[in-house]
Amino acid sequence: MMRWLILGALLGLLLLYPPALALAAAILAAVLAKTAVIVFAIGVAVGLRAPWLRRWAR
Repeated sequence: MMRWLILGALLGLLLLYPPALALAAAILAAVLAKTAVIVFAIGVAVGLRAPWLRRWAR
């Protein structure tokens, strides 16, 4: 519930201030352009959700 309220507040602020929306879009595009960052984030997410992987790595 709280996550949706925070997301709604953030989207509301971005819609009220178009330069902030442009800045957020530019930052998102810069992050998505770096494939190494994306692959690392996916690896961390999979590692956190797969307890069998941690046992296997020991």
